[in-house]
Amino acid sequence: MNDFEPKIVCFLCKWCTYAGADLAGTSRMKYPPNGVVIKTLCSSRVDPQYILLAFKKGADGVFIGGCHPGDCHYQTGNYKTQRRVILLKKYLDQMGINPNRLRLEWISASEGRKFANTMKEFVEQIKSLGAIPKMNFTENTSTAESQRTQRK
Repeated sequence: MNDFEPKIVCFLCKWCTYAGADLAGTSRMKYPPNGVVIKTLCSSRVDPQYILLAFKKGADGVFIGGCHPGDCHYQTGNYKTQRRVILLKKYLDQMGINPNRLRLEWISASEGRKFANTMKEFVEQIKSLGAIPKMNFTENTSTAESQRTQRK
């Protein structure tokens, strides 16, 4: 029996996906509690560094939810997000992290059921991948320390 419960960081657009998640909750729809939600004004505000930091800190998966294309409150924010995620998945693959650990979905405020189903699917997908291997992201402290000393 596998007791692994994945840790998932969820970056949700305030205007659409966050509201969809809220609808799922207030409608008492059942979905796994594995996601830690971070509300953003737009999916385009999710810097790739935040995603890498989530993996560094032990997240087994990262979920980004935004408005449907053409419905972004900031005109083209979700198009920027889509381009970034495509590139970031390639980068994750090069780092040895399965790109399927990062998921981007367009979920509107009225799609609470879609949010719940998507979270169920993503949790199951991450469970099948297993825990993320520990990555060695340590900074070379001797180099950093010597640079600080030289500035003084």
